[in-house]
This record gives sequence, C-alpha cells and structure tokens, in this order.
Amino acid sequence: MATDFLKNKKFGMISLGCDKNRVDGERLLDVIRSHGAEITDDISEANILIVNTCAFLEESRKEAIDTVLECDRYRGGALEKLVVAGCLPEKYIGELFPSLTEGDIFLGCSDAEALWGALASSYENGRVNYVGQGCEHLQGRVLTTPAHYAYLKIADGCNNFCTYCLIPKIRGRYRSYPMEELTEEAASLGDLSELILVAQDVTRYGEDLYGKRRLVDLIRALSALENIGSVRLLYCYPDVIDDALIAEMRDNPKVIKYIDIPLQHSEDRILKRMNRKGTRAEYLALIKKLRDNIPEISIRSTFIAGFPSETEEESAALAAFLEEAQLTNCGFFAYSREPETPAYKLKEQIPKRIKEKRVKQLYRVQEKISAKYLSGFVGKKIEVLCDGIDYENERFEGRAYFSAPEIDGKVYFHARQACQGEYYTVLITGHDSYDLFGVTEDYQE
Repeated sequence: MATDFLKNKKFGMISLGCDKNRVDGERLLDVIRSHGAEITDDISEANILIVNTCAFLEESRKEAIDTVLECDRYRGGALEKLVVAGCLPEKYIGELFPSLTEGDIFLGCSDAEALWGALASSYENGRVNYVGQGCEHLQGRVLTTPAHYAYLKIADGCNNFCTYCLIPKIRGRYRSYPMEELTEEAASLGDLSELILVAQDVTRYGEDLYGKRRLVDLIRALSALENIGSVRLLYCYPDVIDDALIAEMRDNPKVIKYIDIPLQHSEDRILKRMNRKGTRAEYLALIKKLRDNIPEISIRSTFIAGFPSETEEESAALAAFLEEAQLTNCGFFAYSREPETPAYKLKEQIPKRIKEKRVKQLYRVQEKISAKYLSGFVGKKIEVLCDGIDYENERFEGRAYFSAPEIDGKVYFHARQACQGEYYTVLITGHDSYDLFGVTEDYQE
C-alpha cells in the first residue's frame, strides 16, 4: 500500500489526560517525524488531526468525545482525516467505532507503530479500526514538554485493582519496560534538568519482568547518564516504599527529595473498601520514616472524597489526617462512579453535592497547611528551576524541588535575565497558599 503521499500532509495533535498519556502521544508524533511529515501547532492547518484521548473517568470520556466533535468542524478547511487514539478506543472500540462516525482512524494506547498503515488504509477504504495492531513499547518520541524536562514512562498497566479504578480494564496488567530500553530512551531525550519517572505504580517496577522490584537499580542507571540532571518520582504506592528506595532517595544526589504517594484516603474502613493496602497508622508511620531519613523531603498525595458510604465522621477524620501529616502538596477529587468497577455496585452512593462539598472542605484544610509551609521560605534564598516566562505579569516562572510541573505550585520571580532550564538563586519575598514570589540577587527595581 503506497504511503509516500502522507509525507506531504500536515499533522496536528491534541493530547488529553495524564502525563503517561502524553508520552503515548509523543510516540505518535515520533512516527510522524520519522516519516518526514510536518507537525503543526496550529490545528486549523492540519490535514490529519490526532486526538489522543483519556477514558479514566466519565468526565474524561465526555471531554474526549466533545474534543473529537469540535475537531470535526475543521472538515471544511484543511482537515482530511481525524484520528481517535488512546484510552477511549482501547476500552470502548466496540461501541465507539459504529457511533463516533466523526473519527476516521481508531488506535489504542500502544498502536503508534500502526499509525502510518492505518492512515493509508483509511485514505483508500474509509473509516478503519486499528486498535491492538501496534507494538508495546516504542522508544522514539517528540517531546511536547519544555526542552529541559521530560517524562519517562517505565511501565504500563496496573495490578492493584482498586475498586474505583478502570485502569486495569483499559491498560491491562502491569508491564515493566526493559531497563536497557529505558536508559537508551532517556539518553536520547537530550540534556534534561529533570527526568520524571511515571507509571500507574512506579514502585513495582521490575516485579513482572525480573521477578523482583528493581526501581532502585533503574534510578541508578538513569542517574549515571550524563544528560540527566535530576530524577523525580511520581506515583509511588505506600505499601512498597521500602528501606532501599528511601536510602537511594537520601543518598543519590541526582534524586530530587520529592515523592508522590497516592494515599486516596486515611480511614481504615474506606481504604479496605477501596482495596487499598495500608492503614491510617501505617501511612503516618511511613511519612515519619521518610522525614526521619530525609528531613527536607517533600511529600505529595491525592485523596478521593465521597467514596460510597463515607460518613461525615470519616470525612472529618481525613481532614484531621491532613492536619497531622502536614503534606507539602495535595490533590482532592470527588469519587466518580465508573461502570465495570466493583465500587460501582456498592450501596450508599454519596450525592454529588455532598462529594463536592467535601472536596472543598479538604482543599480549605490543605490550603492552610501549604500556606504555612510556604511562609517558612520568606526571607530565604532557594534554588529555582526556570520553566519560562509569565508574560501577563512580566516575570519569570519556575519551580523549587518541592514542586512537580503542572500539578504543584510555582515560584514567580523577577530577574534581569533568566533562561528556561537553568537554575537561579531566588530570594523569596512573599507567598500565597500555593505559590512563592521572589527576586534574583542581581535584580533591581
């Protein structure tokens, strides 16, 4: 099947969802680049437009379908083919292909390799379904992050089977990528100030592939690369954060003293109903152990409010847990009732208005904790990685070690000059409940 004509097409992409999905989208872009075609940031100019979808929650699925429908409006202009890729077709292709007729080509989460052939087939035959016809792990990527940081997806799928979560049904069982492939991929990403390790569960890396957890070995291999300035860990499950990992975080100068631990709740009864491993006491003990070993460590977490049968007392107890734990950064989400999950069938579902109220209450608690934490930096000098420019307010923006990109707060600062991807010493002059504000040493009003 002739495909040379595709080199003359312009490609665009809209990627939705999480950072892991972003990596999948970057692999699709690399396939386009490898065939010599042009990639445009202006989707109105694209002949072929890819919507890389998320399907984790009902809200995500609605956003994905709405985005496809909006993109279909470009048909009167340059748009010739609309590709629907990622989690939505991976899980729902049986109902999606006949109903979402705006899509011309459908690809699953690991089907980047099949893109070119699918496009050629669609130009010849019309709408096509290529879900499941790619390969598991392609190393090539076109980065969509700023040039100084990137995500490295070290595994896919999940074996934890939390009762509220669709991921195992979308992405399958946990699958670690070979260490040599990951180090080769990381080495190809250029000079990075920060490499961010992601997976549904980073801490279980290697269990399936090597018969034992090998996250520490992977961290050491990545730290040895000259192009990697630092390594940040996201999505570390509390039950498998062991002494070896804590020691590596403490002793390896390239590992950022930051860890994301998705706890999801604090109360034992709710945790058990969620099929989460751990208890309130164990979580608090882990937090203490981390701080005893790494006093400066920044701990981030996420929590679900309004899980079925959660009482007012349990919601209040979660707020009290936050007060006791004093976490650096937190995200809170209202429970989403997802079909095909065990929690969907649980009785005592919480009304939407109560779930949203509890989320707001938790945010109010955490805002005070975060503001108190940030106030401790006022009058001090800290190292800040410049991420770019806040044009609206005529200042630079960056992050300290205790903030991951896109999910945590920023440091806004004035400087004579600052370059993206470089570190600067910033004197902190103020804060709010989320961000810090300051100036570099050489700055003058």
